[in-house]
Amino acid sequence: MAQKYTLSIYRGNPGHQYWEDFELDLIPSANIVSALMQIQKNPINTKGEKVAPVVWEQGCLEEVCGSCSMLVNSKPRQACTALIEKIIKETGNNKITLAPFSKFPLVRDLIVDRSLMFENLKKVQGWIEVDGAYDRGPGPKISQDEQSVMYSLSKCMTCGCCVEACPQSNSSSKFKGPQIFAQVRLFNLNPTGSMQRGTRLLASMQEGGIQDCGNAQNCQKVCPKDIPLLDSLAAIGRDVNLQAIKDFLGTSDS
Repeated sequence: MAQKYTLSIYRGNPGHQYWEDFELDLIPSANIVSALMQIQKNPINTKGEKVAPVVWEQGCLEEVCGSCSMLVNSKPRQACTALIEKIIKETGNNKITLAPFSKFPLVRDLIVDRSLMFENLKKVQGWIEVDGAYDRGPGPKISQDEQSVMYSLSKCMTCGCCVEACPQSNSSSKFKGPQIFAQVRLFNLNPTGSMQRGTRLLASMQEGGIQDCGNAQNCQKVCPKDIPLLDSLAAIGRDVNLQAIKDFLGTSDS
């Protein structure tokens, strides 16, 4: 007889959320997404009631797009890499809880609206401006050390795990979130992007900026891509202070 386990899902619409349990057969190598697909095919809860299928987001299924973010046993992570057997083995419990992120507006069931993260990227000019349309030959050389840092920062999926884990990111705060400052660091390291360095640092000083970081260090612990968020927060904190001194002395090159 197949081993059974229970998915307990905090679902519903804004203002009306409730826990609902589903019992499933344990399939080898199954992840949370495939478990939700099982429920979608046969949405009958443990009370024997046929209910509306659970809704969630998914995309790449290989931890690249960041869309399947949710709380798995209260921990922010990606559902596509959350393996059922591994979770049961680690917890010794055949019941797994799923819930939507709490730091973002709820849409329905396990889907939240992460638009704020993208709006904050706009505020810090999280992009590289086009530097003309002509071939100017090889660009400036970038050291291997800088390339390594830039690559690690470029892996950000805007999944929201770091924001969910950050105590400074809440309904009473305007804090832009840890990942924003890692992206400021990334684009400022780029030779073309560095031309907007002063503008990005100014945005990092304004409301919800780097000064609101409480150094709880939760962000890096939950980042699924192991992005050096703590190093980035420290680096931008230093750069912001230097930029403020330059601005005060009127020697800013931004």
